[in-house]
Amino acid sequence: MAEMIINDIPIYAGDRKLIRLNISRLPSGTEINIPIHVFRAQEPGPVLLLMAGMHGDEVNGVEMIRRMIRRDLLRPLCGTVLAIPILNIYGFLNFSREVPDGKDVNRSFPGNAKGSLASRVAARFTKEILPLVDYGIDFHTGGRSKSNFPQIRCRLEDGESDTLARAFGAPFVLNSNYRPGSLRKEASNLGKTIIVYETGESLRLDEPGIILGLEGTRRVMHHLGMAADSVPASQPSIICQSTTWIRAPRAGLFRSFVRNGQQVNRGQQVGAVSDPYGYATHPITSHVSGHVVGLNNMPVVNQGDAILHIGY
Repeated sequence: MAEMIINDIPIYAGDRKLIRLNISRLPSGTEINIPIHVFRAQEPGPVLLLMAGMHGDEVNGVEMIRRMIRRDLLRPLCGTVLAIPILNIYGFLNFSREVPDGKDVNRSFPGNAKGSLASRVAARFTKEILPLVDYGIDFHTGGRSKSNFPQIRCRLEDGESDTLARAFGAPFVLNSNYRPGSLRKEASNLGKTIIVYETGESLRLDEPGIILGLEGTRRVMHHLGMAADSVPASQPSIICQSTTWIRAPRAGLFRSFVRNGQQVNRGQQVGAVSDPYGYATHPITSHVSGHVVGLNNMPVVNQGDAILHIGY
């Protein structure tokens, strides 16, 4: 079994190590380090990356990986698990999606060691971690006030991504093309397979989605031969080849008439926008048949705001 090296630290078969990957310093002089938990089996096998906190305000993935570490669920039968609870330490400390320069780490790959702060974080990850990885699950959450129903996002025409997504067994699998500068795009360029698990909204813990994420991760490990058993998914994933947003036709107070995860039909009234003074209410209908995979929980909306995400 070949030696693995991260941050100039060797990790041998059977090792469990915590490695702190230095990124930079705060203006106060405090060092910023990314903790990486490494669980290596005696037997050779794949390297699985579990990563959260790419966006610092997305806490559900952080909690998932924390629980898996705490419950000692990441010791593989073969191969290696790399668990990174928080990639964007800056954003986590500031309850922010971005790093202090305002850039998104997940639009900065492969990065530049002499570039912006987001680019430097991406570059260090691309150099030190990504070459070691075979498969990965990147944990994310809906934006502020927007709640995502538990879902996997992947590029279905990529066979490995499709297989991994189906092994995870989330309620929904969304066909999602690569975005320039994203981790998934860079991983694909290097022949790696990374899928994204989304649940809940930023700055709030989504307990049902967290439990589904723990079970799905275990199913992936079982599929890869890294875990002895797993809990079967309660039902097959619903595959959504496309998605679309329903947007507020007017500004006002938004009320949803449907729940996250619910099936809707074309022409069905899914909500309403009312002016705050009691003069008028405007119905909102779905222009497609599908399932609600994302819901805006903000009651005050502007014209054009995304309010319902429909997968079909």
